[in-house]
Amino acid sequence: MEIVRARLAGFCMGVGLALNKLDALLGDGDNRPTFMLGPIIHNPQVLESYARRGVGLAKTAAELPSGGRVVIRAHGIPRQEEDELFKRGVEVVDATCPKVKRAQLLIDEQAQAGRTLLLFGEDDHPEVRGLLSYAGPDAFVFETPEALAAHPLDPATAYVLAAQTTQDRQAFHQIKNDLATRLPGGIAALETICDATRLRQDEAIRLAGQTDCAVVVGGKASGNTRRLSQVIEAAGTPTVLVETVDDLRSINLTRYTRVGLTAGASTPKSIIDEIEAFLRAL
Repeated sequence: MEIVRARLAGFCMGVGLALNKLDALLGDGDNRPTFMLGPIIHNPQVLESYARRGVGLAKTAAELPSGGRVVIRAHGIPRQEEDELFKRGVEVVDATCPKVKRAQLLIDEQAQAGRTLLLFGEDDHPEVRGLLSYAGPDAFVFETPEALAAHPLDPATAYVLAAQTTQDRQAFHQIKNDLATRLPGGIAALETICDATRLRQDEAIRLAGQTDCAVVVGGKASGNTRRLSQVIEAAGTPTVLVETVDDLRSINLTRYTRVGLTAGASTPKSIIDEIEAFLRAL
């Protein structure tokens, strides 16, 4: 069996920056309690390692004790929650991915200009909840082109299209083209899909064409990891999504000649290396 590993598998810039900020806090000698507001990234193994180092996990700002320190997750948080943090008397370290922060500010500009947001993303994802907090009250979130097609649009309304930063770029551009024909006045579109996401998805598609099976590594709650799996499957290559090497032990991959290996942007290199070693030993 030959293993073909994607060059871009693993941490993206935004994840790396977020974890570096948290590591810097833990190494500065300050003994105040340190919290994440929501999981800093979507990888259970990384979260477990920080829990062992004493980092707390708060679901809301109300759970944070005064005098502590809190790191805003890489996915960002709603602007109302950010305002609440500063009222609670805690030290705030903003680890929002710069690409997510840019998307928030672009959406805010469009809302100030009176445009209604159409957001291609997962309604229950923390990044999406944060993006929506910068939009107007009539914003609409949709996960599929079919959901948008079923949503009534007013030709007299000025709309703007944007996407969760980890969405499928090809699907986004098809949606933009569909809206251009549906709305007589056209549609403004924000390019909010992260370059790292685009490059990883493009590489995943190439990987699909070179292999007869692909292993995608990452947290099951990670949107960008699921999207990698989806684009490979859409290219016609069987795909296995796993979090750790233990998930592979009951799967028979020996019938494949060439197996591709890639990983989501929040997957540590150590886990990818361990899975690659397991595959090479088959």
